[in-house]
Amino acid sequence: MKLDFSLLLALAIHFGLLSLFAVGGGNSAIPEIHRHAVDVAHWMTERQFADAFAISQAAPGPNFLISTLIGYHVAGLAGAIVATLAMCGPSSVLAFYASATWEKFKYARWRIAVQSALIPVSVGLIGATGLIVTQAADHTWVAYAVTVVTAVITYATRLNPAWLFLAAGGLGLMGLI
Repeated sequence: MKLDFSLLLALAIHFGLLSLFAVGGGNSAIPEIHRHAVDVAHWMTERQFADAFAISQAAPGPNFLISTLIGYHVAGLAGAIVATLAMCGPSSVLAFYASATWEKFKYARWRIAVQSALIPVSVGLIGATGLIVTQAADHTWVAYAVTVVTAVITYATRLNPAWLFLAAGGLGLMGLI
């Protein structure tokens, strides 16, 4: 594979900017990652994105591994390295330098207000992630039903979601999903 520096630059810019706006963690950036990778840059299909998301969440490690997988898909090993460094580098540097100032104003009203305001933003972004991944992965009414039932049971009970995933996998093996 010939190294395409324009692709590496595109990965670096895209994931670098996303890292600064990933309020609530790497998963909150998934809707924008999806929009860019699938709809704008056409780096991958909906199915490839859903598969990359599933693999990134199943693998041990940080929750932004999808950036590594997309980088690899786009530009091989160099793309994986660039996307990973871009996704964690800028936000880590910002957090390092901002944390001292943030701690200085621990009891300031404005800090408490900003922190409180970021909670619903984070919840909304994580909810958007769930919606985007559902739309990318579910293509039949049975698949949508399984997703809704899993979400309701997970929310309403203390049942380990692994059992629900196992049941969904069984439905998939039977060809129902």
